[in-house]
Amino acid sequence: MDSPQQLIFESLYVPSVISLVLMCVIVFFASIVQASLGMGYGLTAAPLLALVDPAFVPVATLLVGLITSSMGAWSERANIIWPEARHAVLGRLLGALVAAWVLSSIVDKGAFMVVFGLGVGAAVVLSVFNFTLAKSPLSLTSMGAVSGLMGTITGVGAPPLALVYQGSYAGNARPTLAAIFAIGCLCSAVILATIGWLGIAEIALCVMMLPPMMAGTVAGRLSRKVVDRRYRLALLTTSAIAAVVLVLKGWFG
Repeated sequence: MDSPQQLIFESLYVPSVISLVLMCVIVFFASIVQASLGMGYGLTAAPLLALVDPAFVPVATLLVGLITSSMGAWSERANIIWPEARHAVLGRLLGALVAAWVLSSIVDKGAFMVVFGLGVGAAVVLSVFNFTLAKSPLSLTSMGAVSGLMGTITGVGAPPLALVYQGSYAGNARPTLAAIFAIGCLCSAVILATIGWLGIAEIALCVMMLPPMMAGTVAGRLSRKVVDRRYRLALLTTSAIAAVVLVLKGWFG
């Protein structure tokens, strides 16, 4: 039996050569941003990939996030603050369950584009906020839930939790967030599989994304002195424009 995503995006199920080339370019540059700034992969890649071919989101992008977050968490596992991670992961699970209900209710590509675009727009708005929420079990769980909702639908789940970890010591915040995203993405992937949105095709798309992701990561580490936080405005502007285009495309066809 075909999955709901296969039925919705049947014509896009096998991306064209042009789509695959554009995907490689987008993932490569998004990985440079991530490696250089320590943030920005999802906000850079997800909305642009959705414009190229909705088949790339959210599942394949989420799986790439699972791999990159797992690598980051494992490399700095000794510095993970697990009590904080547990609260945020609980929230991620709750948010992912709500996201699964939303995705299960989508009946056509246009509706998905609108929901996806609105989700990316919300991520941009949260990223613009320049304040920090006090870190507590409640804030970690609640922002984890928002992260799980947004991350499962769009592949962009970092902005809500960034509000909690702004100003935190990077040596602990970075691996703790990586652990939260790794476990959270795994939960989202399992839930998406149960509702038929994750299958062999999505795994294959993820595998196709890995070479440009690894190349971009290496390039980003070498270009940290060139790419700095001055590019944040350009990143957010690009994502905001893409979100608007996605909503308009979905709404007006």
